[in-house]
Amino acid sequence: MEYRKLGRTGIQVSAVGMGCEGYEGKSLEESLQILNTAIRSGINFFDMYTSDPRARRHLGEALKGIPRERAVIQGHLCSAWKDGQYCRTRELGEVKASFESLLEDLGTQYVDVGMIHYSDELEDFRNILEGEIFEYILMLREQGKIRSTGLSTHNPDVALAAARSGKIDVILFSINPAYDMLPPSDNIDVLFERESYDRVYRGIDPNRERLYQECQNAGVALTVMKPFAGGLLLGDQSPFGKAMTPVQCISYCLDRPAVASVLGGMASPQEVLEAAAACTASAAQRDYSEVLSMAPRASFQGHCMYCGHCAPCTVGIPIAAVNKYLDLAQAKGGVPETVQDHYDLLEHHAGECVACGACMKNCPFGTDIIAKMEQAARLFGK
Repeated sequence: MEYRKLGRTGIQVSAVGMGCEGYEGKSLEESLQILNTAIRSGINFFDMYTSDPRARRHLGEALKGIPRERAVIQGHLCSAWKDGQYCRTRELGEVKASFESLLEDLGTQYVDVGMIHYSDELEDFRNILEGEIFEYILMLREQGKIRSTGLSTHNPDVALAAARSGKIDVILFSINPAYDMLPPSDNIDVLFERESYDRVYRGIDPNRERLYQECQNAGVALTVMKPFAGGLLLGDQSPFGKAMTPVQCISYCLDRPAVASVLGGMASPQEVLEAAAACTASAAQRDYSEVLSMAPRASFQGHCMYCGHCAPCTVGIPIAAVNKYLDLAQAKGGVPETVQDHYDLLEHHAGECVACGACMKNCPFGTDIIAKMEQAARLFGK
């Protein structure tokens, strides 16, 4: 298993995490089979969005077998259980009661990420940030009941506002190649409508690309929901005209700037193992470039996707990493110290490029890599 820092929190999380959708509605025995397989696979990061006390208790039961500090829990506030059903709430009394029962059901005194649940409208997010719910969150942080603050959203405009607020450490965001090409919307339903994808694409939506870059520069971690687009990318109805594998979908997400962990809703031990395999898969198994580059209704031409297909460089430059740092710096309008430090630590730098063109022959997206190396050398000074 690969482990990554959860942005500026410094918490180490498994690159493949786990959502709770897979064991919702299952018996304790079935849930423990799934969760114990995840723990044995090295997964230490668990998202608990549901307010269903049964699912919460099942996770708590599974985590009894390991020291609390070895598990990282992303627990949601503003998710309540009413009349035997999950609901989203902004009523402070319900928020408090649900969070206290979350700690009780999990058998813990704290969660590592206190995640504000499901805010897809800017007005809703601003009301939360300026109101009594966020005051309650600050109190929980002072009491040590949450270690960091998060927000879950499907709307890149809301996510960008959260990243810029300085008050949100972690953003749970829906990322996959299909969603990345859709413009912002406060209507989550468009993500699941097949008709949304019946158009000519022109690469990653600028709002989403800006979000990834700004989060990386600000130290705001992205954790990923919907990595398979609700299964759309895994079947013949994929908007790319070809099904992707779970490993390809997860690899795509992990290649985006600021992404710390991909949280799929695995519904069986086998699905857990298939997801965890993304961290040990070969380069060929992880490679998603052919699917994207050959898609009849999609175009990423000229845009570096950080897929690494350009390798090997004849002089050893890690081209994908250089391009990622270049994009991060250009998005900032300058070179942040952290980006410069990461660039300086590379064994080989853009200025060593001999313009042989070998990388450009390999690039599936027709990126002018030589020009990008020249830009990077000028910007970073070597």
